[in-house]
Amino acid sequence: MIRRAVVLLLASLLLCAGAGQAQAAGYRYWSFWERDGDRWVYATQGPSMARPSDGDVQGFRFAVSEDSSDAARPRGTADFASICAKTPARDGRKRVALLLDFGTPADAPKGETPPSARTACAQVSPDATTAQALAAVAGPLRYDTNALLCAISGYPERGCGEQVSGKQRKPAAEKTEQPDDGPSLGLLAGIAVVALLGGAAVRQVRRRG
Repeated sequence: MIRRAVVLLLASLLLCAGAGQAQAAGYRYWSFWERDGDRWVYATQGPSMARPSDGDVQGFRFAVSEDSSDAARPRGTADFASICAKTPARDGRKRVALLLDFGTPADAPKGETPPSARTACAQVSPDATTAQALAAVAGPLRYDTNALLCAISGYPERGCGEQVSGKQRKPAAEKTEQPDDGPSLGLLAGIAVVALLGGAAVRQVRRRG
């Protein structure tokens, strides 16, 4: 009887932990980032609202992510001096360095292959938004009816922020660094079930004793 109770406890724990993972789903979209020193920070405004300053570095990454805390950062070197080295400064214009990371084949829509990542230096008017800077060097762009950026340089050809069932996990090296927030919901649920079943098993043993 005790052995059977232990098996039930372990099975319940695995089922509860797995249930939390099975519910995970992501969205395939272009995320927008700003360079802060030597790290990427998820932008707090959309590209059509953000107005970068001369010398800023911004990045875009196409990937499958659950939300901003899970989003994959752009990869590669992102240094203004290097990206804009061949674009001399001009009066009445600003330069914005852009890194475009089209993602991995695993994140690509079915039938499409992501282009290689590249950088570009946009020289635009002082009041230009990031979207305008992007359009100057990485067109054609595609937006949906809610002004969500769907495609950069025509990639991807179809789709826009669609949900992807059974989220495609990124390699460990690409995961956004996040502090350990404690046990997952699935684990906590599993612990609760274990506690309940454990109490029931103990009561059964005592009755039979």
